[in-house]
Amino acid sequence: MTVPPQSEFTIADYDRTTAFITARTAHRPSVAIILGSGLGALADSVNDALSIPYAELPNWPHSTVAGHSGRLVIGHLEDRTVMVMQGRSHFYEGQGMARVTYPIRVMQRLGIRTLIVTNAAGGLDPAYRPGDLMLIKDHINMPGLAGHNPLLGPNNDELGPRFPSLTNAYSRDLRRLARTVADDLNLLLHEGVYVYLSGPAFETPAEIRMLRMLGAHAVGMSTVPEVMVANHAGMRVLGISGISNSAIDDPDADLQPNHDEVLEAGKTIAPKLTALVRGVLRRLEA
Repeated sequence: MTVPPQSEFTIADYDRTTAFITARTAHRPSVAIILGSGLGALADSVNDALSIPYAELPNWPHSTVAGHSGRLVIGHLEDRTVMVMQGRSHFYEGQGMARVTYPIRVMQRLGIRTLIVTNAAGGLDPAYRPGDLMLIKDHINMPGLAGHNPLLGPNNDELGPRFPSLTNAYSRDLRRLARTVADDLNLLLHEGVYVYLSGPAFETPAEIRMLRMLGAHAVGMSTVPEVMVANHAGMRVLGISGISNSAIDDPDADLQPNHDEVLEAGKTIAPKLTALVRGVLRRLEA
């Protein structure tokens, strides 16, 4: 078996994209935000914004999934200079892990130190309802445990350490801040473990029951590779899942999960997510 390189890209590749961005705007973002399926509305709130379609960015992965607009928005939000990804690419689209996480490396080269990552996820916890928000406190990386790890291969010490710790992968301080903001907004905010699967098929009922036994509260097909590379890069991460559907654990059930309900749930989730993220940005220490 041939071990693939940690990345098919070089620092020169990352710097080429970084230079492309900095040549087009005087904004120098300190916070990056990744918006998941049906959650792109927050990008429309950015002021004095520059918008760049992903197709124009060198080496940038393109999303082929409905609900991902595929553009980079840079500007001001709550007096912070932010870079917002309105949609992402996924491993299941045939993108390698290096390409899926390419934007994180560009963020690193831009000097961004804080990443807010969001997703649409299925609710494994029976107490979760479609439209709820879940603060991610930890994750289970199923593809990574099977060998599809974005940090696999030779390590580039200029980008991060060989053996990064993931004990505090989702910043304790940022989680505390998010809970405070949610309380002030009287906003229900669950906190739990997100389990990452490669997709694109939804889980079987037996898999749902297994994931619950592992201690997961929500399940999805993104986020974790980005979070791992962000931690490798020394960023602090806040993760938020929008619960788009309830997991089905009965093979005789008449209900079937589908992407349309994910996008529909996003209409309920997006205003809550926007309020929470804006509240966090307002109180975020420089």
